Amino acid sequence: MTIILFILIFGVVVLSHEFGHFLLAKLNGIHVVEFSVGMGPTIVSLKKRDTKYSVKLLPIGGACMFEGEDGRTLKEGERSSGSFLDAGVWRRISTVLAGPIFNFLLAYLIAVVIVNIVPSWEPVASQLTEGGAAMEAGLRPGDRILSINGERIYLYDEILLFSRMNDGKEVAIRYERNGEKYETKLTPQWDEEQGKYMLGIAYSTDFAESKRFGSFRYAWYEMRYSVKATYKSLWMLLQGRVGREDVSGPVGIAVNIVGKTYATARQYGWETVAVSMLNITLLLSVNLGILNLLPVPALDGGRLVFLLVEAVRGKPIPPEREGRVHFIGLVFFMALMAYLVLNDLMNIFRA
Repeated sequence: MTIILFILIFGVVVLSHEFGHFLLAKLNGIHVVEFSVGMGPTIVSLKKRDTKYSVKLLPIGGACMFEGEDGRTLKEGERSSGSFLDAGVWRRISTVLAGPIFNFLLAYLIAVVIVNIVPSWEPVASQLTEGGAAMEAGLRPGDRILSINGERIYLYDEILLFSRMNDGKEVAIRYERNGEKYETKLTPQWDEEQGKYMLGIAYSTDFAESKRFGSFRYAWYEMRYSVKATYKSLWMLLQGRVGREDVSGPVGIAVNIVGKTYATARQYGWETVAVSMLNITLLLSVNLGILNLLPVPALDGGRLVFLLVEAVRGKPIPPEREGRVHFIGLVFFMALMAYLVLNDLMNIFRA
């Protein structure tokens, strides 16, 4: 069941990303040579209107290949009217950008479904830790947290996120009590049992009114939370505050996230399983969207850098040079994938 759920989740996330590229390519008159889900040898394929649709053996990744995107059709007699290189620079930019955008659209639609099943938690400090940092700073049960360090707060999960990533530095909190707004500062306290600094806000019991039209607003908050969690985690990784055991590749996602979440959720019925899997899909879709926007060769963000340079200077960088840069990036990501799989196996056997 873990394998099936992982394939379904990853397949939906990748399919939405590649479909974004595919749809904008068609709208922009760019010939799609192949649209595939998965990597490795082809299991099944069909060709329709000069586009090959295929399913690959390994359910990790996918591709939407455009004619001429690798520069090879620059050879005399090979370029056609549907070449990626013949399209205007802004058409190419929109086609490349569509993949990550469709990941965010998918995440938002999933969030709409989730908040109509399970209401979001308001950022209300319903219970404070006795003698904790929040209580010592003057907060009282029932206070609504408006912002932390100037960052607007809409969900209780955002308070938890900030608490998990805090390294003990002083925190400025703006809150509301009985219609009046107040500000205070607190220094998180180290919790030996949790092994991290804690704000002293135990939990919230206030449900948000997220049904019907309200669901669209809270769906945005939920997606916004996933975006914050992703880029803040990446920043912690770059700072060296995330250890090797905290990083997961496809195997780790399947076993430690999908598998363990399913094992816990199934005790409470199919609805809990469905919501849990939707939450994982939402987070992975946001992750894929953000990662692909990074200005790294071989990723959509890396291609956008070259296209934006072309838009500014009025002429493209020679495709052969760009192709070499992306090839180096591809080799790097293949090596990274191998490392992540090995790291996942080490973490699994260590556990």
